[in-house]
Amino acid sequence: MKVKTRTLSHVPCSSHSFGYDCRKRANLQLLDSNTLLYVAGNQMVLLDFKDKTQIYLQSSSGQGIGAIGVHPKKTYFAVAEKGSFPKIIIYEYPSLKPYRILRDGAEKAYAYVDFNNEGNLLASVGCHPDYTITIWGWKEEQPILRTKAFSQDVFKVTFNPDNDEQLTTSGSGHIKFWEMAFTFTGLKLQGSLGRFGKTSTSDIEGYAELPDGKVLSGSEWGNLLLWEGSLIKVELCRTGMKSCHSGSINQIMLDEGEVITAGSDGSVRIWDFETIDTADVIDDTGLLEIEPINELHIDKSVNLFSMIKMNEVGNNFWLAQDANGAIWKLDLSFSNITQDPECLFSFHSGPIAALAVSPLTYLMATTAMDCSVRVYDFSSKNPLVHMKFKQGGTSLIWAPRSVSVSASQIVVGFQDGVVRVLELFDPKGLTVYAGRKKIPDAELHLKYVFKPHTDEVTALAYERDGDILATGSEDKTVFFFDVEKEYKPIGFFNTPGPICQLMWSPASHPEKTLLIICENGYILESLCPTIKDVDDQNVITFAIPNVFLRCFHFTSVKSKILRFLEVQRREQQKMLKEKEKLERRMKLAEEREAFGEEEIPEEETSEEGEEEEPPLPEIFMPPTPSPILCGFYSEPGKFWVSLGNYDAGFLYHCQFPSYLHNSDFQKQENEPFDFRVLENTEDNPIRNITFSNDQTMMFCGMTNGAIRVYVLSENDPFLVSLQHYWHFNVHDNNYGSIKSITSSFDDQYLLTAGEDGNIFVFDIFSEFIVPKGIKAKVPSPRFGIESEAAPEDIEDPKAYSIENARKKREHDKLMKKVEELKAHKREQIKILRNEFWKLLELNKELPAHMQFQRTDFNIDAKIHAEIHKKTSLKIEQVEKELAWEKQKHELGLKKLQDRFREPLESDTIVVYATQSDHQIASYRLVKPSKYSKLKRPSQSERRQSKMERLEKEGPGKKESQRDTGGSISLQEESVLEKGKKFRPRTLSEIMVENQIEKTKKLIQQAERAQFKILQRKKEWEELYKSKPDDDYEDPKDVQAIKEAQTYMGDFNLKTAPDYKIPEHMRINAAKKEEELGYLDTMAHGKKRYMNKCILSLRDLKLAVIEEIQCLVQELKNIQSSIPASKHMPIPQVPQIYPEEVPERRFQYDEETLLRFQRKQKKRQDKSSSKQSGTGSGGSAGGGLVGFLKLSSGKEGDLTTRDSLSRSSKASALLELPKPVEFEKAEPSDAELEIMKRDEVKHLYMQQFLCNRINELTVTFDAELHLLRHQKLKLDTKMKLSDLHHLTLFQEMLLLKNFEKQENILQERVNSLDKEEQDMQWKINETLKEMEEKKNEITKLQDQEKALYAGFQAALGENNKFANFLMKVLKKKIKRAKKKEVEGDADEDEESEESSEEESSLESDEDASGSEDDVFDDSICPTNCDVSLFELALQLREKRLDIEEALVEEKKIVDNLKKEYDTISKKVKVVATNLNAAEEALEAYQREKQQRLNELLVVIPLKLHQIEYMEFGEVPEDLSGTLVFSNHSLDRLQERIVQLQEENAKQQKLNKECRERRKLLIREKREMAKTISKMEETVRELMISKFGRVIDLEALQTLSVNTTLEELKIKKLRKELSNAKELRMWEEKIAQVRWDLMMKTKEHTKKLHQMNDLCLEKKKLDSRLNTLQNQQGNAFQGLRKADIVAKQKVTELVQTQLEKITALKEEIELLRKKGGLLLPPITPKPKNEMKPMDT
Repeated sequence: MKVKTRTLSHVPCSSHSFGYDCRKRANLQLLDSNTLLYVAGNQMVLLDFKDKTQIYLQSSSGQGIGAIGVHPKKTYFAVAEKGSFPKIIIYEYPSLKPYRILRDGAEKAYAYVDFNNEGNLLASVGCHPDYTITIWGWKEEQPILRTKAFSQDVFKVTFNPDNDEQLTTSGSGHIKFWEMAFTFTGLKLQGSLGRFGKTSTSDIEGYAELPDGKVLSGSEWGNLLLWEGSLIKVELCRTGMKSCHSGSINQIMLDEGEVITAGSDGSVRIWDFETIDTADVIDDTGLLEIEPINELHIDKSVNLFSMIKMNEVGNNFWLAQDANGAIWKLDLSFSNITQDPECLFSFHSGPIAALAVSPLTYLMATTAMDCSVRVYDFSSKNPLVHMKFKQGGTSLIWAPRSVSVSASQIVVGFQDGVVRVLELFDPKGLTVYAGRKKIPDAELHLKYVFKPHTDEVTALAYERDGDILATGSEDKTVFFFDVEKEYKPIGFFNTPGPICQLMWSPASHPEKTLLIICENGYILESLCPTIKDVDDQNVITFAIPNVFLRCFHFTSVKSKILRFLEVQRREQQKMLKEKEKLERRMKLAEEREAFGEEEIPEEETSEEGEEEEPPLPEIFMPPTPSPILCGFYSEPGKFWVSLGNYDAGFLYHCQFPSYLHNSDFQKQENEPFDFRVLENTEDNPIRNITFSNDQTMMFCGMTNGAIRVYVLSENDPFLVSLQHYWHFNVHDNNYGSIKSITSSFDDQYLLTAGEDGNIFVFDIFSEFIVPKGIKAKVPSPRFGIESEAAPEDIEDPKAYSIENARKKREHDKLMKKVEELKAHKREQIKILRNEFWKLLELNKELPAHMQFQRTDFNIDAKIHAEIHKKTSLKIEQVEKELAWEKQKHELGLKKLQDRFREPLESDTIVVYATQSDHQIASYRLVKPSKYSKLKRPSQSERRQSKMERLEKEGPGKKESQRDTGGSISLQEESVLEKGKKFRPRTLSEIMVENQIEKTKKLIQQAERAQFKILQRKKEWEELYKSKPDDDYEDPKDVQAIKEAQTYMGDFNLKTAPDYKIPEHMRINAAKKEEELGYLDTMAHGKKRYMNKCILSLRDLKLAVIEEIQCLVQELKNIQSSIPASKHMPIPQVPQIYPEEVPERRFQYDEETLLRFQRKQKKRQDKSSSKQSGTGSGGSAGGGLVGFLKLSSGKEGDLTTRDSLSRSSKASALLELPKPVEFEKAEPSDAELEIMKRDEVKHLYMQQFLCNRINELTVTFDAELHLLRHQKLKLDTKMKLSDLHHLTLFQEMLLLKNFEKQENILQERVNSLDKEEQDMQWKINETLKEMEEKKNEITKLQDQEKALYAGFQAALGENNKFANFLMKVLKKKIKRAKKKEVEGDADEDEESEESSEEESSLESDEDASGSEDDVFDDSICPTNCDVSLFELALQLREKRLDIEEALVEEKKIVDNLKKEYDTISKKVKVVATNLNAAEEALEAYQREKQQRLNELLVVIPLKLHQIEYMEFGEVPEDLSGTLVFSNHSLDRLQERIVQLQEENAKQQKLNKECRERRKLLIREKREMAKTISKMEETVRELMISKFGRVIDLEALQTLSVNTTLEELKIKKLRKELSNAKELRMWEEKIAQVRWDLMMKTKEHTKKLHQMNDLCLEKKKLDSRLNTLQNQQGNAFQGLRKADIVAKQKVTELVQTQLEKITALKEEIELLRKKGGLLLPPITPKPKNEMKPMDT
């Protein structure tokens, strides 16, 4: 840290760091169980990852930190720095004091350090160029051994844990094994380089030394290499020749007999140590296949770089360094309770491209090439939200409040040319949806997305009114967008170089101009473009025509400046020499009398013999223009710029020439007219510049990662006061160049972002100090943002930009026309080709000697050459495209970020009593644990018992349990109807709905009637089905009897070996987690309530103190009117302690600030009289300390500013009027009486006020004592809840161990139970189907009987052909089964075959019959009635059909019986398996209960609660006692009496039920008689009313004509829609007319404005011409100065030539020995060079 010349009034100090050097090797160390050590930029950070506090240690050299290492005992840690011959500093821990310093171990930087296992030695290895390995006796600060490790980069050096004399180093393409050995010259380090042999050479990142001396290392391709000696013994891979890791192995560790490897693929794998240690080659490949024991894959976007084990007893937790920016906590226990990987912290990985702060609150947004945009709350030091994209971010800006009032918009530019507008909001303001577990503090919403550029977006800038957004890119274009019209494109123009910065002119400038800074030395200024309303479809290109630009092409002037500074220095030296000459001459004149006049010329000749001055620096122009790094406006048309490379070291002040139109910028060359020297910046130029709000501080970000703060005077655009600065190294010096530096909206914080991936926040000690712990307010969400659809994102990097898309559209139009022309030409060419082929055919038909050769038809050979050339070019283009695509798919980095733990809900507040030492403190409350927030679903639901299922199912449940589709659809319809109710309805919809409702009501009446009939039938059926049998027993009664037999009167202990756990008491891990969460929630609620009570008590104390102050002031006023002898002691005002109001620690009022200002003024007056600047620095520091003391004193003040004002008002109101002083006179008797009365009144008021004050203090103390008593009780309960919490947690861990096996057993029981239920359902269905089939058989038999009876009735009596006709009817005929066929031919063939079969069957039947029964049934006998014969044949066919149906039904019944028997057997087997599974589950439950019984539970008891006595005393051993609640004991005793009463009641109830049964039987008979009478009455009424018995159900279900009603409704809807459309068009016409009128007014107004602007432009042009004429005169003066300088240089050259010739002659004489030649007298130049005008 450097402060130049004087102390600054505002000094930044480190506040917080967001990020760390995630790609530095071993940059994650553990100091204790809670503290992490890592390097972030130029400082070390000690992070407590529990409460997330940070401690910083700055690099002592200021050049950066190379490596860190921690002592094995965690009491020291080593910091190896960077710089010229850097040091290694050993710090003590936890005091953080430097303990030892090791010097001269490396030339530039250290790469790695490591302590040995005992901690007495330290090994270090250097970076380029020396690569020195050094063994230190660090306590003596002396090197023991030193040698060069290798000629390339060395990554790592470590001691062998089992042998301190062996070391290993690894690095780029090598691994080396070292050993300390005694030689004839002493102790030396001897190294053996590992030889890869057949294995490919690889960079070695991770390795581990095995106990027997072998070394196990990783490789770039992911395999393990086992080294023995200096050779590879075997290469280890996974089965199938797969690599052990997909990528390089970065670390290998030995832990508890296992080998742990961490790779860049985000995986941690555990290997068996014995397998690796004994591995050997089995074939010529040199590979051995092994498999890991366990593995943990974190994520594909994770790159594990290093790991370190945490010292937690009983756990196997590790901390992992992710090269993609995160820090992980890993659980490598690999058990059933292993925790998932937890991301403790997540930061940017790689360079940060841009940073911006909110203009309203303490929020900042950053973006980087890791494709993420992150938002942080830098006041509370918390990250809020991040968003990932496909491409990396390159620029970012926070929209001003003129664009977004709530400052919620962030504009981000990306490397593919896309610009995205993100909206930040607080999701807590949205509607909370069910199932959302945790609401984040902030969310980002993509609002707009567009692609204006084809290359990365490098700059973004809002116009000062927020109307226009300008974007710049590497593609040398600047694009403008209209913000008010949703970022509609305005246009663009091209620039002569890639753009690095855009800046709009400030509000103080008269015109709105845009400053465009290009990297290649061009600075442009453009006027604000005009916004025109142009139809987007008519725009051919967005290029802005006739752009008026002013260009400044920077030309290097550094050599001229150096020459000018050298001239000034020499002139000052000459002046000093002339002054010395005058002094010497005066002395000689005084001594002239003593020495004489002859000695004076000798003195003058000696002075004339001075040496000649060296030549001035030459004018130099760098061959490559220096890049412009940053710049800013100073005045209209003037600006400052900072450059890199050769022109670094200065700030250049430049001025634009006049506007140029379409000029050639390449030929233009301009020089700055002023400059400012910047100390120590020639190799470290300024990269970024920003100013404080009042422009009094200039913050500079340097190339080497440092920040520099300059103090400026007010209104100093020319930087005249640019002298004093504060310098601080923040980011890494090598790769931490600052990309962004900015201050917060109120100048309270300074923020920097560098290319090393770090973000630093600094506190600026300004006049406004933000209280600690304040949180930035996230903007509230806009209305409707949750329902707003996100725009379609542009994820393809090849997507067209806005301009290219427009060009593509026009190109497509043109190509369409061209294709039409091509098609026409192709037709013509086709005709010509056909004619050509015809000519070739004719040529072939000619004789051979007359034919033309094929080459004769070639018109021009160049055409073929051109075709071949185009083909080769196309091939090359395709190759380039494929190469680019290949490279593109090899890029991309991803990473994850988990949310940080939310802060405390409330901090500790201590409230003190006023008259005693009692105090009460609130709880330090954190948010509820995860168990109270998360409700994990139960892994295996408890299976219901059969009795419970029967109880819930009820009759008829099994029949309908599979038909659930209807209910779901009904529910969905009801939800839709509910949704429709809330929509606003129009009059037309109401009319249509009324008509529909009328129709629906008519239909619903009929449907309701039909539904009632069906419901009544169903109820009757259910009633009859539910009719119990005579031997029926109620399942509830059976279950109650069973439970009574099992549990009544028996209190089973859980420790009993035969204890059976009831199903409702079975517990699992999910239920235990719920119980644990309920306990946490309840304890949290009670603590929060107590905290509210304590806070209310604190507020009461503040109110009491305020009232006491008012009373004391009133008491003082009263005592001023009574004699001092009658004064009562004024009560002391209670005091407010800082612990009672912790939020006031950083509060201050106006008086404090004014007092500080006065002191500062006095000190500045004193310091101005002193000469040294150190005195002023000390006084300023004293002022700062005094201010801090005053502010801290204000914390303990008794009152606030409001209370003082109120007390002063009260005292003013109560102040007694002072009597007017007159001449003293004797008081009269009346006056004496009045004075006595006033005195009595004042004495009474004095006593009253004292009593009131005492009452207030006593009342407050009583309230505090009461609340303290309550809190002590609550403390006891909280301790008990903590004990219970511990027990529940132990039980939960135990249940999780049993959970897996229990789930397996429970799933088996559930599956068997479900299988049993399915089979039981199948049995029921089979029985039901059998019953239906039996009913069908009975019906068919009844039909057959009815057929015979009907035929018998048709025959009549005494029919002589009755026997014949009956035989015809009963004759058995075998009929063929009819088959359905297709086609007429098939039908004919089938009919013929069937007829043949029928005839054969008939013949067979005739042959099979007996001879007596043979008769011809095909011919009707003579005298027999033909109709009866035909009737017999018809009825025979019906009989045969009935018989066939009977046969089929009987077959089906037989099959159902077989199926029923098969299923019944399966049910028995399943029931047996189910019982066995239930028994196994019950045994496992008992085992689990026994393990739970083994857990120790703490139960505090009082002596009166112990009833177990031995000889009247409490025994010493209470292990055999039983803890039993009084309530349970009383309940068992009361149960005995209840059972006796219940027994008597049941006997009485039994007697009443018997009598009730007799009464019901009697009523049943009477009801049957009544029903028969009512049926007869109904029948008679029907006959009397309708003339016959009718079906009343059919009458009730008559409905309406639905088709007609639907047509009416459709007609009504059409009429209403037409009327609505007419109204809509009328409204549109009115709106368009209104818009036309408003546009006309607006156009008129703009014409008036344009007229005013033209007049103003004319005036400005005249003024500009006047100024240009004046500047021309100034330039003429400069040309004369150049002529004079040229003459002076010519004279200087002549004098130098004369000196050269004189020196040559002197050399010649000196060679001859004895020659002497005096140098020529140099003539004094007449004209001196004038300095440059600044």
